Parts: sequence; C-alpha cells; structure tokens
Amino acid sequence: MAAVVSAGPTGAASGGRLTLFDGIRRQTDYWTVVYQRTWRGSVITSFVSPLLYVLAMGVLLGGFIEADPDVLEGATSYFDFVVPGLIAAHAMQTAVGETTYPVMGMIKWQRIYDSMLATPLECRDLVAAHLSFVLFRLATTCGVYMLVLAPFGVYGSWWGPFVAFACQLLVGMAFAVWVYGFSARLYSEEGYGILFRLGVFPLFLFSGAFFPVSNLGTVGEWIARCTPLWHGVNLSRMFALDNVTWWVAAVNVAYLALLTLAGWFWAVSGLEKRLVS
Repeated sequence: MAAVVSAGPTGAASGGRLTLFDGIRRQTDYWTVVYQRTWRGSVITSFVSPLLYVLAMGVLLGGFIEADPDVLEGATSYFDFVVPGLIAAHAMQTAVGETTYPVMGMIKWQRIYDSMLATPLECRDLVAAHLSFVLFRLATTCGVYMLVLAPFGVYGSWWGPFVAFACQLLVGMAFAVWVYGFSARLYSEEGYGILFRLGVFPLFLFSGAFFPVSNLGTVGEWIARCTPLWHGVNLSRMFALDNVTWWVAAVNVAYLALLTLAGWFWAVSGLEKRLVS
C-alpha cells in the first residue's frame, strides 16, 4: 500500500523540524486509508470473537461457579468478575496485534517507513502516528465491549466505566510501545512465536483475568502482580465494580504510566537504529 503523506513546504526540507503533533497530522490520510481498507478483516477478531468468549466464560461457565464477593474481589457473580478483566486482556492482545506484523511489514516487506522518511517526517513522527492508530483501535474495540456490557448490570457506578475504559487504553498502550520497540529491532518474524508463547499467552491466562491471582500461591501471586496486565486487569475490575482501593489504584496507574513513558523512548530509539543509524 502506497504511503499517503503530505510533506508540505515546511519542516526538515526547509531547515526546520516538525512538531510531533504536525508529524502525526501529516500521516492522518495514510492511516485513514489503512483503516478503510482493513477494518472488515478485523471485525471478527476485534468484536465478534471476544464477545462470544465473554458469553462462554462469563455466562455459560459462570453459571456453574458459586459467587463469593470475598473471593471474587467484590464481584457478586463470576460474570461480573471475569468481564472487566477480559476487556483489559483484550486491550493487550489488540495492542500486540497492531505492533507486531504491521510494524515489521512497514519496515521490512512493504518498506513504507522508508518512503515516509523521504519526507520531512522523522522516526519519532512515524512511531507517534502508528501508536495513535493503535490507540484508536483500542478505543473502538474496548469501547464496544463496555457499551455491550451496560445492560448486564456489571457497573457499580455511573462514572466507573469511564475510568475503567481509560485504564484499558493505558494498559494497551503500555504493551504497544514495548512491543513496537521489540518489532523495530526484530529481523525475522520467527521471533513473534517466542513473544506469543512465552509472553502474551501466559500473561493472558495468569494475570488475574480468569481467577484471583491468590490462587497461584504466594510466589505465583507476586509474580503475577509484577506483570503489566495484572495492573490493567485490577484497575478495570475495581472501577467497573466500584470496589476501588485508591492507593492500589494509584500504584497501578503510576506503574503503567511509567512503563508507557519508558516504552516510548524504547520504541523511538529502536526505529532510529533500524532505519537511520
């Protein structure tokens, strides 16, 4: 797919440097075309499959599980417990999906980034625009999830779902920046097998989305609590159910925010070393 990028009369070509916002704006046409051409292929994986998964795990399996708020972190049913965590886990999966093969394709196969760098755009602009698209994808997929759940009575307050939604975006971006940096440094797609088998799948299963991490034992519990996904799952669940421990929420947000900030520099430096150095 050819890149649609507006170079314009200003910027690096005239001795100046584009602002980050201007760099993102000049790539809007390209990412709009990308979404227009690809959104149909993501409908099943982004919307239908996750909702069916929620119904299977939350409604069908949940009907066989006795709900105990003391065990299920304040949830009065297994459905209420599992769904907020699954949305956070889905945010991770969406972010990883958008920053693995798509990034490698733009670097190695389609070489779209090379054509973009022939304009006044810089690596940081490319990273920012790509991650902005990832944020858009997170907002649409998690937003649909949250809207569909509204009639089920999961939410404990009117404001909680909005904060939970913001936390889902945060955990998604925390994964997006680090996986982007990993992809920028990866020369063979075979490395993604290791990423998914040893990273994404274990996190999905053992970060508290399906059962309390206390079931993992003392050592397993603390390992799980050190993972980014657990912090996102915990935030999503606390705010959705209105069962918030504020100091824990503050630690969760600080952890994910610092991880995202550090990951931004990791992502930009990775692309610069790959395409510029």
